Order: sequence, then C-alpha cells, then structure tokens
Amino acid sequence: MVSRAAIGVFDSGLGGISVVRQLRRDLPNEHVLYFGDSANAPYGRKTPEQVRELSFDIVDRFVRQGVKAVVIACNTATSAAVDALREAYDIPIIGMEPALKPACDRGHGTAQRIIVAATPLTLHEPKFKRLMTRFSDQHTIFSQPCPDLVEILEHGQLEDRDRVIRTLHGYLDQYDLDAIDSVVLGCTHFPFFRSYFRELLPETTAIIDGNAGTIRHLQVILESLGKLAPEDAAGGAELRNSDPSERVAALERSLLER
Repeated sequence: MVSRAAIGVFDSGLGGISVVRQLRRDLPNEHVLYFGDSANAPYGRKTPEQVRELSFDIVDRFVRQGVKAVVIACNTATSAAVDALREAYDIPIIGMEPALKPACDRGHGTAQRIIVAATPLTLHEPKFKRLMTRFSDQHTIFSQPCPDLVEILEHGQLEDRDRVIRTLHGYLDQYDLDAIDSVVLGCTHFPFFRSYFRELLPETTAIIDGNAGTIRHLQVILESLGKLAPEDAAGGAELRNSDPSERVAALERSLLER
C-alpha cells in the first residue's frame, strides 16, 4: 500500500522550514504542506493555552486538506499541544523534543555536560522537565533560553553576523565552553544558526538537533501504515504562512533553498 496524500508540517513561524528541508532530503517522494504561523510568532513567549489553541486551528486546516500525517515542527507546540492533538485526531501526529538523548548517548556511558538551547516555554513545560529528569542523574544539563534567535530569524536578520554573534555571546559566555560536550538546538529555528554556534564553540563540542530523528520516526510510522508515497511520486513542498506579506514569502523560499 502507498499514499499520495500530503504531509502537513507546521511551526510558529519560519523555523520549521529546517524540518521541511530534512523531509525533502530524506523522503523526496513525499508532498509537504507547510504552514508557518509568523503572524503569531513567537510561540515561546505565549501561554500553553494560547499555543494549544493556535495548534488546533492549524491541524484542523490540515485535516480538511486531507493530510495523512502532521509533523509539529516546533518544540514549543509539541510541549504544549501534542498530547491533546493526538487525542483529537486519528492521523499520526509527530512531535519534536530537544535531542537530549542523542547528546547523552555520545558519551557511551561517560557523563556529559550539555547545553539545551530552546525557547522559554519549551524549557518550562512539564514535557521537557520529564525529559531532563531521565538524564540529569548521570549528566550535567544546562537549560538555556534563547528567544532572541527566533526574533532574528523571523525578522530576516540571519545574515546580520554582528547581531547574531553578539546575541550568542550573551547566551553562552556564562559557560566554560571548553567543558561542554554538546549543544542541543532545541528549537527548529536554531539549525539555521549552526554555523554561528560552530564559530563560538570548541571543535570538540557537538551541535545536535532533532530534525533527522524526527523524519526517521515519521518514515517508520508511515511505512508501518502502508502510507509512504510511491517511488514514482515527484514530491514537493507548498509553503503557506499566516503572515501573507511578500517579505515572509521571500524569507520562506530563501530558507528552503539554503
């Protein structure tokens, strides 16, 4: 069995395009409907109730469009809404969480020192706190909110090196970076800043995001349901945003092509 139905992917804004890029690389036959909610960004500074309401509005739209699965390409929306969404819909709802387990596993039994960079809401939600509890006995984990990185990407300032580096220094200078084993990019906006993180971190410090693992999980789920796209399907991505401006549309296209 196969399915040519689309996969819905959504985020609070532009960051989820990093997940769409991963999906297009790993599952090139799939058709993707992407929705960025830039008009309501950032989710990381909203209440969980607000994020759940916005998430339900988006998934309702996807379901009306006949998608076969939804990827919540937003750690914040996953934390606030994934359980409720899974209870409400009978299609697979794939969430994301900071890739803390892969960062811990890198030590092969040796205690790791890890910075988790994410939005304030992701770091304060019970879902992340439960994740922390699983690993904090054996590893040292620092939770670092980085809300300004979301704002920089949403405002099209990714190429403003001075501002990005200054912002990262504000977040990272409090740590002894030579003693950090990994930095987890716990927001889908943050992979677009990977080269900047790399510039400031020692070569021995790994930079880890959850995009590839999320798409592998999606593939396993679709394969188990017989709903992968056929090999002759062309695939593609349609980008939509709650902010209809040409500025945002141009940003989406440029990020997808990076």
